[in-house]
Amino acid sequence: MLIVNVLLALVWVALTGQFTPLDFAIGFMLGYLLLWREQSNAVGSSYFFKARQVLGFLGFVAYELVSANVQVALDVLRPPNRIQRRPGVVAIPLDARTDMEITLLSNLITLTPGSLSLDVSDDRRVLYMHTMYLGDDPDQLREEIKSKFERRVLEVLR
Repeated sequence: MLIVNVLLALVWVALTGQFTPLDFAIGFMLGYLLLWREQSNAVGSSYFFKARQVLGFLGFVAYELVSANVQVALDVLRPPNRIQRRPGVVAIPLDARTDMEITLLSNLITLTPGSLSLDVSDDRRVLYMHTMYLGDDPDQLREEIKSKFERRVLEVLR
């Protein structure tokens, strides 16, 4: 279905006579709506469900990036006696198994300001992460990474 949607977007671009990212995006959205309207003919298609998942994932990532940037910026602007940083390294057990899942998860962690993926164990079951905001309970950070980031990565890629 994705290929059909891209082809419909290219048809739209050909009809408008302008190949701009905006025209392609409009064509893609119109193609998506057309395919969604005709989904009763596409029995068993998970394309529309997966597309909503991917859009939700992208919205989640955007929100996390903005909120982490704000947190780090506020921390930088605070007087030295009110800084909330407590850096540390934490090991996170992984449910992700494929290279793509582990790479996407570690890149999301690294893209989020205040955190950095350091390494993956040789057996690919543990991700080591540095954070500026470890807090008093490393288990809480582990659970946050697993429930927020890893869960969503696995939903999108599986």
